[in-house]
This record gives sequence, structure tokens and C-alpha cells, in this order.
Amino acid sequence: MSNEAVAALNQDIDLDQVDSIIEPYLGKKEMVIPILQKVQEHFGYLPRPAMEHISRRMHIPISRLYGITTFYAQFKLKPRGRNIIRVCKGTACHIQGSPKISERIEEILEVESGETTDDLKFTLEEVACIGCCALAPVIMVNDEPHGRLTPDKVKDILDSYE
Repeated sequence: MSNEAVAALNQDIDLDQVDSIIEPYLGKKEMVIPILQKVQEHFGYLPRPAMEHISRRMHIPISRLYGITTFYAQFKLKPRGRNIIRVCKGTACHIQGSPKISERIEEILEVESGETTDDLKFTLEEVACIGCCALAPVIMVNDEPHGRLTPDKVKDILDSYE
């Protein structure tokens, strides 16, 4: 997702909703992780305006908030797509052609691993192992595995998702 698209989304952040999440925790700095989790659950990621608002209201330096959110993999600082594509990079999948699968997905979606399409339809991620080695090479879209893939099968799979 381009920086311009993220900036446009961040302009539409309703800080009243952030306040309703923060309110029960005011004065409880030790509750910052649950606050961040709830804000992310609401928006799907942690928008910069929300992070700045949490910093001000909770009297926590923004650098500390970013330290927390970059340390824990659960936190996302950019919007994520409605559909999360995980490409397995495990040994079995790699040997069976997962690099070609990744290349084809990147070509179709015009994003690289770790990025989200501008329409917020897909986020592409690489993972160490999905645990479906018998189906190698495999991708997981949301919670649905797709195995024994070839680059030619990828477009039909992606087209089946809204």
C-alpha cells in the first residue's frame, strides 16, 4: 500500500472511538498493550493519529509506543487487506517451487511480500512454515490452505476472493 493511500486512511480516524477504548484505562500505563490491542482490533491496524492520541492521553512517550508495537509481531502499523495471503517458505515448499508462486502472486497483485494492495483486498506475507508439507507448495489465504500449486493456478485462486 502506498504511503499516500495510508495517509488518506489516517485522515479518517475517529479519535472519539479511540477515547472510548482508552477511557477505562486512564492512569494505568501498565495497560498500554491491551489498549493497543483494542485499538488495532477496531481499526485493523494502529493508525498514526490513534498512536499519537494514545500517547497524549496516557502520558506515554510516542517512542515507547512505537518500541512496543515494533517489538511484538501482533501489532501492525499499516492497514492490512481483507484477505491475508501467507506463502510457505519452508523447505518442502521451497523445493517444490514456492519462490515461483511468490513471484506470480507479486506480479498479479503488484505488491511485494509484506505489502497490502491499495484497494485493501490482499496483504501478502511470507511465513516459515504452514505445516502442510504434503501439499507443497502451499499458500494459506485467510484460514484456507491451497496446495500442490503451480504459478498457473494462482490467478484463479486469488480471483475467488472478494
